[in-house]
Amino acid sequence: MRSFFKGIFVLAVVAFLGECIEFLVNMVLAKELGGVGMGLYMSILPLVFFVVVLASMELTVSISKYIAEKEEKYHASMLRHGIRFAAFFTIVLTIVTICVLPIIPAFNQYHPYIRLLVVILIPITSFSSIARGYFMGVQHMGKIATANFTRKFAQLLLLVFIFHLFQFELETSILIALSTLVGSELVVLLYLLQQFYVQMKKMKNRGSIRLSGKNVRKSLLAVSLPTTGMRISHSIAHAIQPFLIKAALMKAGLTGTVALEHFGIVSGVAFSIGFFPAFIAHSFSTVLIPTVSEAYAQKDFVKLQKLLQQVMVMTFLYGVPAILVFHYFAEPLTHLFFKSALAPFYLQLLWPYFLFHYFVIPLQAFLIGIGLITDSLIHYIWATIVMFIMMYILGSNPHYQMIGIILAMNTSSLLLMLLHYVTICKKIGVSLILRKPYKQSY
Repeated sequence: MRSFFKGIFVLAVVAFLGECIEFLVNMVLAKELGGVGMGLYMSILPLVFFVVVLASMELTVSISKYIAEKEEKYHASMLRHGIRFAAFFTIVLTIVTICVLPIIPAFNQYHPYIRLLVVILIPITSFSSIARGYFMGVQHMGKIATANFTRKFAQLLLLVFIFHLFQFELETSILIALSTLVGSELVVLLYLLQQFYVQMKKMKNRGSIRLSGKNVRKSLLAVSLPTTGMRISHSIAHAIQPFLIKAALMKAGLTGTVALEHFGIVSGVAFSIGFFPAFIAHSFSTVLIPTVSEAYAQKDFVKLQKLLQQVMVMTFLYGVPAILVFHYFAEPLTHLFFKSALAPFYLQLLWPYFLFHYFVIPLQAFLIGIGLITDSLIHYIWATIVMFIMMYILGSNPHYQMIGIILAMNTSSLLLMLLHYVTICKKIGVSLILRKPYKQSY
């Protein structure tokens, strides 16, 4: 348990600094792109991340889970097979992406070079996922924290440097914003590969047991495929969401430009502020996957119950003060981006969405650790269906408009948290209020 809390502390401290930088990044983008520009930027970002999800194949999760569950003598052989698999998949996905991107109409209103950036991200993401997965599995959280901080710091430096020296039209500014994102990922890849090479040399000197490539791929895919399916569902939902919101608001009587501006305020300003404390949740998630995987492999249900209780309590202790700050300081916080009468109001309305997501992130990691990845995917699909239906019904109502969209988001977030929590409690044998743990039979 000491390594668990140490890992969380290291990740949380560095992630806090990283989120401060991310906050500055979004401020720079908001000032340079404006409301409409942020709407365009946030609309294309889910499509870019969709390709990133495919490129990663969630190898970070599957490798970290495998490493945590197996002895060190199996690691080197598994990683070699993982690298070969990632290289093959990267080549195939790159070819497919080059063929498909030109026919996707969503990219037509953006600079043509954005398609090239998406292609470049594929190998960067694929190989960095292997290194991240290994360091997560062996719980070298300092390296993960350094990589996360480096990515955000590099992006901020590139953004400030380029936008300070040059002035661009909106189309080119969005291209530059995405280019800095790709550049920061490349910097992180170089750092992770250097650290990974050092670890591979150490494992080679210690000796290892050779594993069957077929068995390794089967073990990795058993986790990667459902996890990738879950991430793909997330990406598809996030890619559809801007267009659904725009369609609903236009049906409610708003023009396309005004609808896009409302979405830009919510996604670029309110989300940037509301998800700022989520660095703690992501720190929990990073440490929980290998920790829960190891405990579940050993059938240590007492440890699992204790972990769940601690995570829920700690999330409550930082989540509630965070949303209170958002409520009482909504105006000065949103004005750090740009002045808008709607931004503080939207931030205050979204407090349930943010709070319940602080719980959802570690609970999802818990589900992955105990092998209930498919359940997590089903939960997300149901929550998304409910959200989309409510978005269209309430958002297209002239009396609700964007308020209806936010009500749909809040409802979906609550539903997802409850589904995750109840499923975990049943699996590890604990009452729903985290008292009197049941005796687990296995």
